[in-house]
Amino acid sequence: MKNILKSIAQFLNKFFEKIGNFYTHKVSKGIDKAKFILEHNFLIRREGLTLTLFSFLKINVTRKRREAFYGIMFIMLWIIGFLIFTLYPMFYSLYLSFNEAYYSLETGVETTFIGFTNYLNVFRSQSLLPLFGTYIGKMIIAVPLIVVFSILIAVLINNPIKLKGIWRTIFFLPVIISTGPVINELNNQNATSIPALEDSSVIVYISENLGPWLANPIEAILTSMLLILWYAGIPILIFLAGLQKIDGSIYEAASIDGASPWDRFWKITLPSIKPLISVSVIYIVVSMSLFVEPEGILDLARLHMLIGAPDSNFWFGYGYAAAIAWVYFLLMVIIMGVFILILSARRKENR
Repeated sequence: MKNILKSIAQFLNKFFEKIGNFYTHKVSKGIDKAKFILEHNFLIRREGLTLTLFSFLKINVTRKRREAFYGIMFIMLWIIGFLIFTLYPMFYSLYLSFNEAYYSLETGVETTFIGFTNYLNVFRSQSLLPLFGTYIGKMIIAVPLIVVFSILIAVLINNPIKLKGIWRTIFFLPVIISTGPVINELNNQNATSIPALEDSSVIVYISENLGPWLANPIEAILTSMLLILWYAGIPILIFLAGLQKIDGSIYEAASIDGASPWDRFWKITLPSIKPLISVSVIYIVVSMSLFVEPEGILDLARLHMLIGAPDSNFWFGYGYAAAIAWVYFLLMVIIMGVFILILSARRKENR
């Protein structure tokens, strides 16, 4: 048995020795030659720490530039995917919005330039304008509501309480389940509303005594209160991370000076997390615009795009649908910009 094991060991030693010799004399030399060719050709030539491109563009290879290059290489796959699957469709949809476009089985998508006609038709539409008004009103009411709710929950969780990790998980869990088919099924089963609030006389009073531009957003907020508060999961974590960065000695010094908890919140806590409010506003507007509101606006765009034919009165084509999507996107950007400007103005006043 010992002789057998000894012969196996000798065989393995010789085998690995041959592999090492082959790598040293064959593979490594080939790699060195390939490296030399890649660094010394008519496109790229490297001499020391100087990299020459196309024989006239010289770049000093510093540590900072090397690290930046490696970082770009790490995210290159994402950059390629973004250019192909996001940036190109965006610009193509923008191009379609200025054209009358329809799909042909023989030639594909055929376009005819019509300028801003699609956008004018969007603003002339009697079915889209109420949806856009409801969307704007809902964002104006829901975003501050979610921000305030998120700050309150984050402040409560940040206190020294037991099972803090479980509470964070509970408030973050709706973010996981409220995406894709799950949220659609919950909407279909009317599981995103509070029945006692939905059946109360408050909604009837609002709809009968307020105008539709104000009543519709308030009614939408009240009937989907749970759905809106579900989107507070990420903002809660953002504010909680900001609260945990505040030095506890600041609160201790304020307490010694006689500051009440209310004063400490307004003078220490809120100013410390104000920069995070802008980040939360962007997340809330984008997430709600993607998962809450599009059932009216974007479904109508798909309806106009897919149903009917070019000779039908109901059919408007791909260009009209793209114009609806871009108007919806611009409204979303404007809402985010207004909130960020308000927050920035308040910060400048405080300075």
